[in-house]
Amino acid sequence: MRRIEDFRACHDIASLAKKMVELERHVMFPVVYRLIELALLLLVATSTVERAFSSMKIIKTELRSRMSDGWLNDLMVCYIEREIFKSIDLGKIKEDFQKEGRALPLPGSSRRH
Repeated sequence: MRRIEDFRACHDIASLAKKMVELERHVMFPVVYRLIELALLLLVATSTVERAFSSMKIIKTELRSRMSDGWLNDLMVCYIEREIFKSIDLGKIKEDFQKEGRALPLPGSSRRH
């Protein structure tokens, strides 16, 4: 590709991918373009997996080693996306659960049957 003047400015994989799309070479060389895409995704995919395993190491301690996969998955989602969960208004959730029509009141609620 360096023999073609248009590609001489490409010094990394990202710029090569952009230039291939600009010149529509990604249609002519789909396998090469796919390999470039996979190489660009590798770092992101690897860091996501490492983040998940790091979270699992924090959550699944010796005391919690017998928890089910579903419970572990739920805890990991809460841990990994903790910034989103911090923004949730727990009072609003409690109000929704305490609305009329629920069979049982939540613990600590003032409503009596």
